[in-house]
Amino acid sequence: MSYPKPSKHQAKKHFGQHFLRDANVIDRILRAVDPLPEDRFVEIGPGLGALTVPLIARIPQLTVVELDRDVLPHLKNACGPQLPKLTVVEADALSVDYSALAASLGGKLRLVGNLPYNISTALLFHLLDHADAVQDMHFMLQKEVVDRMCAAPDDNHYGRLTVTLAARSDCQNLFPVGPESFDPPPKVDSAIVRVTPRAARFAMPDHAAFDRLVTTAFAQRRKTLSNALKTLLDADAIRAAGVDPQARAETLSAEAFGRLTEQMLARNAV
Repeated sequence: MSYPKPSKHQAKKHFGQHFLRDANVIDRILRAVDPLPEDRFVEIGPGLGALTVPLIARIPQLTVVELDRDVLPHLKNACGPQLPKLTVVEADALSVDYSALAASLGGKLRLVGNLPYNISTALLFHLLDHADAVQDMHFMLQKEVVDRMCAAPDDNHYGRLTVTLAARSDCQNLFPVGPESFDPPPKVDSAIVRVTPRAARFAMPDHAAFDRLVTTAFAQRRKTLSNALKTLLDADAIRAAGVDPQARAETLSAEAFGRLTEQMLARNAV
């Protein structure tokens, strides 16, 4: 498998760019993704094409979302004879309508990318809004973010991101990636994560209400629920959801937050 030759393009700090350069890591990502010819792939932040080039060699068409126009000549040059198979969307990944993109491509998307660390959490929340249009996601992220995505209740990493993802997807930490695999090397460790959207395992009548309650609960995560949620639910309503009002947000499962959301909606309807 051929990979792009090193480029003289300088990474931009304001875009959070750290270009993947380790061929062994790229091979592991491709094995984890296991691309098939019928898949509709979208790569977010292709950069200089380290993953783009071997991926586009395996599939008939690849769409990439890239904000930095300066990398596009390097990316297109790296694709070489595969360039006709490449579609470039010049846009901020946070502003892309992935549901509309899926409709235009004729089916659910498979998303991949070495995400800019400075927008990774915001982008994950944005992608959840389009979860029905996504088959799966394989992302390179800061290891700390992946730890939060895959945490369990009572874990120090457990928080709003964990619960929001757990309500609508399955997350799997696949393998770590060290700073030496990038140019320039980041000051943190990274990891590859797989996110597979799925139907909620519990009642989810209102995603916005669920997100509001979870955000409120974790805004003051060391407080008991009766204090943290006092603007949304009283102690009796929390008990009615089968939850101890003296418990803290970090101890609750996504299902418990779902029951609390039902109570909040029921109380507001009265």
